[in-house]
Amino acid sequence: MNEALELHEKGLRAARTREETVDLKALRSKTLRFISAVHLQMNEFESVIKCLRVLREGDTGDQHPSLPVMAMKAWLGLGKYGEAEKELRGMVVNNGIPEGAWVSAVEAYFESAGTAGAETAKGVFLGLLGRCHVSASAAVRVSHRVLGESCSEGSKVRAKVVSELVSDDRVVALFSGEAAAKQRTAMHSVLWNCAADHFRLKDYVTSADMFEKAMLYIPFDIENRILRAKGFRVLCLCHLGLSHLDQAQEYINEAEKLEPNIASAFLKYKIYLQKKDQDGAITQIQAMTTCLDFKPDFLSLAAHEAVACRALAIAVAALSNLLNFYAPGKSMPTSEVVVLRTLVTILIQEPENELEALKFVKRVHNRASELGPNCFFGTGEVGRRERNWFAVTSWNLGTKTGTEKNYELCAEFYRLASEFYCLLVDGQVENLVCKSLILTVSAIIASENQKKTTLPESEAKQAVQLLDRAGKILKSILPGNQLNGDPISTIEPDLYFIYTFCAYDIHGRLNDSGLQLQLVKTFATSKACNPKFLLQIGLTASQGQQSNHEVATFALNECLSAFLSSSSPDYQNVALIVRKLIAVTSIHNGDTDDDAVYNMYKQAYRIMVGLKDSEYPTAEGKWLAMTAWNRASVPVRLGQIAAARKWMDVGMQLAKHVNGMETYRACMEDFINGFEKKFGAPIDGVNRPQLVV
Repeated sequence: MNEALELHEKGLRAARTREETVDLKALRSKTLRFISAVHLQMNEFESVIKCLRVLREGDTGDQHPSLPVMAMKAWLGLGKYGEAEKELRGMVVNNGIPEGAWVSAVEAYFESAGTAGAETAKGVFLGLLGRCHVSASAAVRVSHRVLGESCSEGSKVRAKVVSELVSDDRVVALFSGEAAAKQRTAMHSVLWNCAADHFRLKDYVTSADMFEKAMLYIPFDIENRILRAKGFRVLCLCHLGLSHLDQAQEYINEAEKLEPNIASAFLKYKIYLQKKDQDGAITQIQAMTTCLDFKPDFLSLAAHEAVACRALAIAVAALSNLLNFYAPGKSMPTSEVVVLRTLVTILIQEPENELEALKFVKRVHNRASELGPNCFFGTGEVGRRERNWFAVTSWNLGTKTGTEKNYELCAEFYRLASEFYCLLVDGQVENLVCKSLILTVSAIIASENQKKTTLPESEAKQAVQLLDRAGKILKSILPGNQLNGDPISTIEPDLYFIYTFCAYDIHGRLNDSGLQLQLVKTFATSKACNPKFLLQIGLTASQGQQSNHEVATFALNECLSAFLSSSSPDYQNVALIVRKLIAVTSIHNGDTDDDAVYNMYKQAYRIMVGLKDSEYPTAEGKWLAMTAWNRASVPVRLGQIAAARKWMDVGMQLAKHVNGMETYRACMEDFINGFEKKFGAPIDGVNRPQLVV
């Protein structure tokens, strides 16, 4: 550079005319500019600054438009951003700098300074707007450069700067008219893409701001109506993300005015959902189905959103509406059985929804019957899992409602469980079918007792049919398929007892006492039988409108024998059985078979003999002694001496083995002495106790 300057000085001294001097000075400036450019390309920034200082020296210093651009780039290269900013701002007042040059300068400055230079870039651009014509393309270029990558550091700050820039009325005015249509579309795309990037990052504040600014570059005409509607919808989404529900509703209402479609309807549904407006959401579900571009998938999505918000009633409403679109031969994205399974799953998550769940489980059963199990549930492992799910769920709901004493629902669920288990091609589920059938009838009987109503004959016959099915399964699962085998090897004893008990009850309603006795005798010979089961059957058969004397007598006698044969008899239950047998025999035989009742008292006496004190319940012992003694009162009045002595004798003998009856025995002896004096000595010569009348 020094050599060039020396040559220039020599030239000036040799110049003879003014024109030659001017030409030499112009050549000097041009040469120095080229030298500066070379230094800039070689990153020799100090040399660039020196050259530019020389060019700018003096009152007639070079004012070429390229100088501030090179100076700014040199200062940036040296890291002196303040000096670079001065050069950049100086361009605003330099009318000679073409648009391409200052746009390039702005880009270079921003590229070097980064986010910190965004505000400067905006100021420079707006400053240029005030002094000269700036094209829409330049605005697009600067905005795109400042925004850069939305995921990079400082993206929010840069987006804010661009938002302020593009919303300036002077900038918006650059894009008016048909001539700027291409640039307007480009600016809209730049802003839209930036907003979309921030939306994906869940920065909804920045996203909403940029989407709003993008709306400034959409004309208010018919052709762009759909694009404006799309803008309102994305703004609605942003405000939904920010939980600004009122603003979101305003935007979606505007979108719906411009383009009423399923997307707008669904977003309105989301707003109702987040506002916890259950009625509004359910009404909106109905509105969604009327949209011209509606697809059933939106109802599945609506249900998913509702479940995420724990609005289970709304989810049920959505899926219930979805079921209306299933028809034979119609292809649907989700199988009907999956929708129904989801519905039941949702319902059983909250209490007191069992009745509603039952409605859909019944629909599953009905649809499987209509279409065929393979068509409805599917084939292979998928179909098997679906069948099993509904079977297990029905069973569990039956157990739950039974535990809650809701026996009517319990019966329905167990009946459905039996039907679903029947659909499983698996020999191991026969037990479950049998259990379901038995528990169904048990729940029917329990429901009747709970409501204190009488089971209609038609329902009783249906219960018989269910028990017949269970009975056939019981026979089929016996070892070796032998009819005389013992079902207890494959089924729980409790369940076999429930089967017998229910069958006894139902056949009693149909007045089939012979079959009742046969059922109980079969049960008594099985391994499932134990004294407590027989006691329950005996007690049931001994009382109520459907009492059966033969069953009661058989069951109680078998039970008594079992208790007495035990190594440690339960004398509390023994005493209860003795009392019941005496009552049953007395009621059934009346006065026609006095010996049968007498034999029961004698049996009781034999049981009590040899027992420790109070081992036989004292209250029951007193009851036996007193009732036996009192049975002599009628024969005494009728003058039936032998019968009177018989009953006084057994009453006295029983009293001797009961603690606390000493006073009673003394009274008995006094009475018997008077009785014998009046009617003569007894045949065996033994003193008899007296009858207390």
